[in-house]
Amino acid sequence: MQGEPYLDYPKHEIQKFLGDKTVTALFIPYAAVTFSFDLYESKVKERFAEIGHQITSIHNFSDPVEAVQKAEVIVVGGGNTWQLVRMMHDNLLMDAIRQKVNKGTPYIGWSAGSNVACPTLQTTNDMPIVDPRGFDCMELVPFQINPHYLDANPAGHGGETREQRIDEFLEVNPTVTVVGLREGTMLKCENNTLKLIGNRSARIFKKGMNPEELSASDDFSFLLNR
Repeated sequence: MQGEPYLDYPKHEIQKFLGDKTVTALFIPYAAVTFSFDLYESKVKERFAEIGHQITSIHNFSDPVEAVQKAEVIVVGGGNTWQLVRMMHDNLLMDAIRQKVNKGTPYIGWSAGSNVACPTLQTTNDMPIVDPRGFDCMELVPFQINPHYLDANPAGHGGETREQRIDEFLEVNPTVTVVGLREGTMLKCENNTLKLIGNRSARIFKKGMNPEELSASDDFSFLLNR
């Protein structure tokens, strides 16, 4: 949230999600580009400590796949999605995390970390700074997320709006649903139920249909239908 310390807004929902018993979460910092993995780990560790949980970064392990297999919780941070996907592919983590989460291990991701929970990275906002070695991601959910969704075009900007970009995606991917996730909101998937948390609505895009606005009072579980 603008003007608040890093991860300060969602930390209370993270605490509810993880529960009262202290856990050590495996953090994946690969989306960091302009700062070190050590620094990223430190930032996230500080916030998790405030809610009684611990963080250890995957870059400290010699065998990333084994680290995933032994993880109590998996946390994937934001940054550049293309860089994140490249490193996840390089370290064989897509299938490893998918299998682990499908067996019940909690997963938390923000920004790029939410993009990789989708079937592909195609609805990221990030510049393709590296070859990701394929667009496929983990498909923890069967729909696409566009994080940091914005309604307005900035003054003086002559390019496409976010909605126009999503419409382009749907034109060539007509069977896919896209969720525009605005700042200050999050999706929680638990026990085959999906809900929105936050005071702002989410925008649902489907090919050939007007975008639909749904709020925290609505049931988002229909999005889980594959």
